[in-house]
Amino acid sequence: METKSKGLSDKTSDIILVLICAFVVLLVAYPLYYVLIASVSNPYDVYAGKTFLLPSGFTLKGYAAVFADKALFTGYMNSIKYTVIGTIFSVVMLYISAYPLAQKDLPGRKYISLFFIITMYFGGGLIPTYLIVKQTGLINNMWALFLPGGVGVGNMIIVRNYFQNSIPHELIEASEIDGCSKLQTFFKVVIPLSKPIMAVMVVFSMVAYWNDWFTALIYLTGSDKAPLPLVLRNILIKSSVSASQASTISGGYAELNKMTEMIKFSSIIVAAAPMLIVYPFVQKYFEKGFMAGAVKG
Repeated sequence: METKSKGLSDKTSDIILVLICAFVVLLVAYPLYYVLIASVSNPYDVYAGKTFLLPSGFTLKGYAAVFADKALFTGYMNSIKYTVIGTIFSVVMLYISAYPLAQKDLPGRKYISLFFIITMYFGGGLIPTYLIVKQTGLINNMWALFLPGGVGVGNMIIVRNYFQNSIPHELIEASEIDGCSKLQTFFKVVIPLSKPIMAVMVVFSMVAYWNDWFTALIYLTGSDKAPLPLVLRNILIKSSVSASQASTISGGYAELNKMTEMIKFSSIIVAAAPMLIVYPFVQKYFEKGFMAGAVKG
């Protein structure tokens, strides 16, 4: 006599998993959707809860105010430049630091790894870092955005684990037996086989540099060098005018507060849009590369 399984059927399990995934997607995507519809809605309707699913009091005044600032285009160009240069620099630094540490025959490998790990927990702080950057002549230089944090140790460990666990050591040995130098092996074998983890590091670096405004605020003094997040911050600050300025505007504080809120939501969308456009092109590598680099085999 056959006994019935006490577990859930495959179909029921699939339905439950789909519902859980749908709930998680909704939980993650809705805040961004809410900001999007709020950016084209009347702020008073937003605060009144009238924009739960659809815009209310449709308006593009927030976007008009953001794009009316002449510094916005300059900020976009600066952010693109900093993101591209910074991403290339960071990925290169990750590779040339992670690959040697993945080699078990590297002299002093454990001590070098420990040196990197210590920097994850201990740092000099903002003022000592600023003084070092100043003494090296990097104030108001774009390289101040890259050099102080050129190697993300957490990312470096992920890349190192990928080299150790996902690229067969026998393949490297075979290439060296065939006459390749260590440099040729790195460029012709290791890099082509590590595209998934490279895509992950590119995404991490791009998002970090694109959203970074605090570093630019500290080290870049010229407004012509400000990245987009810093430009948007300045636009938002300028929209919050003093009482004397508010009294000269029709509607006073109420109108100014309304405009400030519209600019706030619009700025978030303007800043996030480029990353949302780029991400789908590298998403297919993301999960594979991240899991391969993070899990020890």
